[in-house]
Amino acid sequence: MLKTISILIVSLFALFTVSCASTSQKIAALKPEPDDAVPLTYSSTPSYINLPVSIKLKDIENQTNTLLNGLIYEDNKIEDDNIEIKVWKQAPITITNDHGKEGEKIKTVLPLKVWVRYRIGTKTLGVDLYKTQEFNLNGVVTLLSSVSLNNWRLSSKTTLKSLDWVESPTMTVFGKNMPVTYLINPAVSLFKSKIEKSIDTAIEDSMDFKPNVMEALSKICTPIEMSEAYKSWLRIAPIEVYSTNPKLKNDSFLLNMGMKCNMETLIGYKPESKFETNKIVLKSVEKIPEQISANIAAVSTYQDASKLITANFVGQEFGSGSKKVKVQNVAVWHKEGKMVIALDLLGDIDGTIYLNGIPQYNETTKEIYFDKLDYVLDTKSRLMRTANWLAQGIILKKIEENCRYSIKQNLDEAKQSMMTYLKNYSPMPGVFINGKMEDIQFQKVQLTNQAIIAFIKVNGTINVAVDGLK
Repeated sequence: MLKTISILIVSLFALFTVSCASTSQKIAALKPEPDDAVPLTYSSTPSYINLPVSIKLKDIENQTNTLLNGLIYEDNKIEDDNIEIKVWKQAPITITNDHGKEGEKIKTVLPLKVWVRYRIGTKTLGVDLYKTQEFNLNGVVTLLSSVSLNNWRLSSKTTLKSLDWVESPTMTVFGKNMPVTYLINPAVSLFKSKIEKSIDTAIEDSMDFKPNVMEALSKICTPIEMSEAYKSWLRIAPIEVYSTNPKLKNDSFLLNMGMKCNMETLIGYKPESKFETNKIVLKSVEKIPEQISANIAAVSTYQDASKLITANFVGQEFGSGSKKVKVQNVAVWHKEGKMVIALDLLGDIDGTIYLNGIPQYNETTKEIYFDKLDYVLDTKSRLMRTANWLAQGIILKKIEENCRYSIKQNLDEAKQSMMTYLKNYSPMPGVFINGKMEDIQFQKVQLTNQAIIAFIKVNGTINVAVDGLK
């Protein structure tokens, strides 16, 4: 009798155990293995970057003084006009802005030292009856120059406006005292054009700013690492370079330049620069567009996305009637152009089920969500056999509502990364980058083997000021 009762108890216990086990069914769906999606290269529509070059008159003055030194005119032939002249730069040249009736021009003041040998007399019966006398004079030449742009150089057209003698010694000619300047002034026309040409040559030689601009562009076009963790790079690839004519304002020449370029975001190893000096041609234009468009990648690794989606499922149950499950963990990855979402379940169904869908973006909530979310084929067939209630569309819809996550933080981080290079950033001495950015516009979502990439566009302005050419 006791033995019979023991068998009954064991049988009931076994039956109870089996019944409990049957309330929690196991599911073992086949896992869709990740694809190896190659890293992306994304080219933007053309953008414009402003490059306003500021050339101070002091820089022109310094360079001109360096290039124009010593003897600047010499006439050693006395036989043709009875005069020999040598002209030297006496003291440093000063260059300022002249606000005249003809508009703003460069005013150059050149202190001169003039040596003169003058000959008077005649030649009679083959005998020279000449008398020569030497003089040293000091004077100041004032010149005005208009400036244009020619093949990466400031090209000037200079005119001598006045020559003022500091001293005016005299000499006796045929018993009369005559100012030496009276004799020399007719000879001014001889060295006038020479001095004008010397100033033009000095300005042109000193203001070849192509090397400086090319170096600045080279630095700007060197790929910038936007995110070390996600290995995202911003690369600027120049297409054309433009320039307006220079304008004189206060103590500087303002030369508004601009670069038409592609701004690309690349994921992976550091890309090569696309800047080639010998292919850059300077084109003259009336106006440079100020607006630029920058394309940025907001990068979310699958690991980060999994954590964010998992957080959405905390404390939630999904089911039909008395049958319910909880999502314990979420993992996502890429498979054949879609996202695979693996849900680890606990409850009336234990195990992992797999869904797939196409990532989309909600502009209002700034969230990535998954359109056309459905069970992977093997998962769906197993659910139809073991837990048809879980395969129902109404439950899938509720699960779908939680398979989303915000990339607002990613967008903010991407924008902050760009702003780092728009607040007086100096890639090299004398070059400063500043700019403003407007609201972010979403472009599209693409997938790599490592991350979800949300491509966005930002409009704004960028100014690259080149201050003080050396």
